[in-house]
Amino acid sequence: MQFTESLRKNRQFQFVYRNGKSYANKYYVMYVKENGLEGNRLGISVSKKVGNSVVRHRMKRLVKESYRLHESMFNSGLDMVIVVRTSAASIGYEEAKKALLHLGKLHQIIGAA
Repeated sequence: MQFTESLRKNRQFQFVYRNGKSYANKYYVMYVKENGLEGNRLGISVSKKVGNSVVRHRMKRLVKESYRLHESMFNSGLDMVIVVRTSAASIGYEEAKKALLHLGKLHQIIGAA
């Protein structure tokens, strides 16, 4: 992730949950809040309900890679938290990418690539 940092602390996640706007689709829930910085910050949350640690880590990698490859499409200055739903446990890269870009369009945070 070239221009994007990670949200790491619980209070950062909580701030975006409380103050951000959310949209959901079949696989993810995305919360977005402007952060006043130049770059984006991305947080990924995968519950134990999704699966064991191997499955959870795989989902995190899929979301990160989907975002990394399409990072230039997203507007900058945003905090984003992506919550992975249980229905996403068995999806592949293409479905993960489509779901992420779909939520970006719903939030209107995807500019011209």
